[in-house]
Amino acid sequence: MMHINEEVARCLLCENAPCGAKVARAIRALRFDNLWTAGELFAQINDAEIEAAEAACIHYDKPIRIAELKKLTANSQKLTADKLPSLELNFCDMVCENPFFLASSAVCTNYDMVARAFDAGWAGVFYKTICKQDIREVSPRFDAVRKEGTPFVGFRNMEQLSENPYDVDFDILRRLKQNYPTKRVIASIMGQSEEEWIELAKMAEDAGCDAVELNFSCPQMKLSGLGSDIGQSNDLILCYTSCIKDAVSIPVIPKMTPNIMSMRSPALACFYAGAHGISAINTIKSITMSHEAEVSDKKTISGYSGKAVKPIALRMIYEMTGDPVIRKAGIEKHMDISGIGGIETWRDALEFIQLGCRNVQVCTAVMQYGYRIIDDLKLGLQHYMAERGIVELKNLVGEELKNIVLPSDLDRETMVFPKIDRDKCIGCGRCFISCMDGGHQAITFDEERKPHIVGTKCVGCHLCRLVCPTGAIGQAKRMQKRG
Repeated sequence: MMHINEEVARCLLCENAPCGAKVARAIRALRFDNLWTAGELFAQINDAEIEAAEAACIHYDKPIRIAELKKLTANSQKLTADKLPSLELNFCDMVCENPFFLASSAVCTNYDMVARAFDAGWAGVFYKTICKQDIREVSPRFDAVRKEGTPFVGFRNMEQLSENPYDVDFDILRRLKQNYPTKRVIASIMGQSEEEWIELAKMAEDAGCDAVELNFSCPQMKLSGLGSDIGQSNDLILCYTSCIKDAVSIPVIPKMTPNIMSMRSPALACFYAGAHGISAINTIKSITMSHEAEVSDKKTISGYSGKAVKPIALRMIYEMTGDPVIRKAGIEKHMDISGIGGIETWRDALEFIQLGCRNVQVCTAVMQYGYRIIDDLKLGLQHYMAERGIVELKNLVGEELKNIVLPSDLDRETMVFPKIDRDKCIGCGRCFISCMDGGHQAITFDEERKPHIVGTKCVGCHLCRLVCPTGAIGQAKRMQKRG
């Protein structure tokens, strides 16, 4: 049987797709985990249109199996737009039409880019960091880490700050706010002294920005004492945040670096300085060794983002929202959290929200797929809420915090055995290989190419389930450990 995720991952997500707008939109919905919308769209497409779409597919090896995708989505839930809940959420005393913002980066460097994003449905922007420095970028500046043909598992980025003159950027922000009054326009800034930080923050306020983000986290600044150098010093965080908060009346939101051992201490520094919110995380310092990404035959340390960093970002979000002081501040709306790091689908965003974020920012996924992903970010989250009977998005904020515990507090007296679905098993033996060489030698593989769990050896680690390519291994009921 065809696996939906594998098949839609083959789709090139073409511009002006030859397969047709409706077919392309349905496949894109599946690619971004929005089964509901895909099912609704496929129901409107007849067999002749499907056949023509497969014939028109310009894939590099074989056409996408669109007819089979339609069959697999036939029973998905369908809701009309009027039955979908609102995604409106309050962040730092700003009412936002949805929680999805562009992160301060290459995806928002001029007026036309941000305007297109707003027209597409993004609720706001953390504009690319504005400074008074002479910014000169390198070439090439990007690199991707791949695995088994999957692009952009991780993404390396050597960009610094906005290359525009700072007065030009503030004029752009002024025009954006004038022309899109319901959208949230946030200026990200970086100064080289207390006076410069305050000057830039006041210019953001004068431009009509809704808030100002303080970039304490860029990992590849060419001068010391900037970016992540600040985010690693609680004293500097406290100093700059408090002085800027005293200088402007708009919300002040420090952006934190992940290049530290724990996010709790710098987050508390933000809290005691009176920050209205925190953005986290920025990119992680890294090195990639690709020859194609060298700059004049040299490599360097730069920022790492993409899907691969999401678990690290979630851990750091929890270090903040799990802290009783910061959690109380979030509940009382004294300091909100904006989550960043590996957000590609609505389900990724949901995980940040469930750990206490009231806002999420997206960068790498937009660089790879474009602003159009906002459709499935919104619709996927709305259908999920409707399926659960959630009327307001705020009811999901922090709901998973109660389920995060220390390793020492985990249940170690019960276990869950893996369970093999014989109808889905194709006899590849991947589970056997991994269990023999990386597990507890608890799977046998007979001459008929069928795996069998050896109950007396199995410890319930579930490595077999993770490596199974067809999803044939699930979970049995949790039970008391033997002996």
